[in-house]
Amino acid sequence: MKFGKKVAFYTLGCKVNQYETESIKKQFLEAGYLEVSFEEKSDYYIVNSCTVTSVADKKTRNILSRAKKVNSKSVVIITGCYAQTDSGNLLEKDYIDYVVGNTNKTEIIELVENIEKNKDVEKIISQNIFNNKNYQELEFATMREMSRAYVKIQDGCNEFCSYCKIPFARGRSRSRELESILKEINILTSEGYKEIILIGINMGVYGEDLEKGKNFEDLLESVTSIEGVERVRLGSIYPDKINDRFIQIMAENSKMMPHLHISLQSCDDKILNLMKRKYGSSLIREKLLKLKEKVKNIEFTADVIVGFPEEKQENFDNTYNLIKEIGFSDLHIFPYSDRENTVANKLPGKVDALIKKERAKTLEKLRVSMQEERKRENVGKITTMLIENIKNNYAYGYTKNYHRIRVRDENYKTNEIIEIKINLEEGILYGTKRKEI
Repeated sequence: MKFGKKVAFYTLGCKVNQYETESIKKQFLEAGYLEVSFEEKSDYYIVNSCTVTSVADKKTRNILSRAKKVNSKSVVIITGCYAQTDSGNLLEKDYIDYVVGNTNKTEIIELVENIEKNKDVEKIISQNIFNNKNYQELEFATMREMSRAYVKIQDGCNEFCSYCKIPFARGRSRSRELESILKEINILTSEGYKEIILIGINMGVYGEDLEKGKNFEDLLESVTSIEGVERVRLGSIYPDKINDRFIQIMAENSKMMPHLHISLQSCDDKILNLMKRKYGSSLIREKLLKLKEKVKNIEFTADVIVGFPEEKQENFDNTYNLIKEIGFSDLHIFPYSDRENTVANKLPGKVDALIKKERAKTLEKLRVSMQEERKRENVGKITTMLIENIKNNYAYGYTKNYHRIRVRDENYKTNEIIEIKINLEEGILYGTKRKEI
């Protein structure tokens, strides 16, 4: 142990952030530091921040201030997307000691080691994110979640949607070399992981910046060809990145799980245009309905923004109606919030907060009804589930199309894939084991 020094971590936001925290954590553990809970007294508190919404910013500040309350003499370091976009303002907070941008996440261990040696160090360690031209490899430490393992394949985004700060926090799209991805997955399968979840900021553009010309579909075919990989899931995908070859892979490759999380945001042409999305509602309908036609039992979940500037009732209704027509098993609903230095922040026609709240409630009711309908439609189907944990005489996991299922424990093991028949009782899906089918 590093002279008894303790370090605590807190991660906000997406799976990419969580993945990167694991890499930072690995560096500290290898250097001899002892990891403790964020609620415990620690010498160093490292917060990996999110800035996708103003709510995320506020939550990050609350977490940071909490650290100093636990140990006023601790060193508090913020990194991540909020740190990248607002470094100067953050350093003005008396509960933050150092700010490290996304560009310099791998240098946090060096910063702390220099602090330990009483060396002079910069309070802000961050570079222009757009100077990053190539994917930055991290210390190998894949994020595990129960029986599933996450693998980051790409960083950054070239879309520059009018409401979004992420390109300014993550930079332009940079793809990880295929050989590096496959190496990591081979290690994971050797450790017994059967389900791999590919993550990135905008995965559908994978390979566009690589000299070898490999694209996202090539990557999927390479990953699913690895012996030991039994299930592959995707973190999320934009509607306009769904092409015919992708649909064919989803339909014909049994290792590709029939579930997609769609970065939807709106289904109204006017609002999509104001958002600077590069597609319209007709493309959404075409691609998702074609997937439903070709891919057996596929389910969709999605992100949706309500109350975007200039969103009239008819625009909201268009989004509502198309979502209802397609049918989703779940929605993540976000009332629009202004983000500084974005195009949308300067748009006229801001929607009243009460109207945004009401539209979110309306969409939430639809979400619940669709979720119940999707559950009913899965009743009686025979499928497989990956057991992720066992608790109170029940085994829990997800079906291929990402419905959470429980099965009465019959000496099952975590990471075991079993065949079940789906049943529904009091709104909860449960499985009947194979010999009872």
